[in-house]
Amino acid sequence: MKASFVDLRKKSSEVIRAIHRNESVTVLYRGKPAAIMQPISGQVDRSVLKAADHPAFGLWADRDDMADVAAHVHELRKGRFDDI
Repeated sequence: MKASFVDLRKKSSEVIRAIHRNESVTVLYRGKPAAIMQPISGQVDRSVLKAADHPAFGLWADRDDMADVAAHVHELRKGRFDDI
């Protein structure tokens, strides 16, 4: 199947149905192939999708200034003239 970027936006359900039928979808940009969308073959290994296993997870867990999340967010969102 071939689909333009407009088709991806307006007819996304048809594109998804084609992928579910194990068809590859060639995405066209200005009439020229830009990308190929293919169905994932087989089962996805869920163990690699865990966020807790990523090395960046908990990167700032030991920071003292973020112990109280609400206070930290309030400090980030305060305006320039709040201290005047």
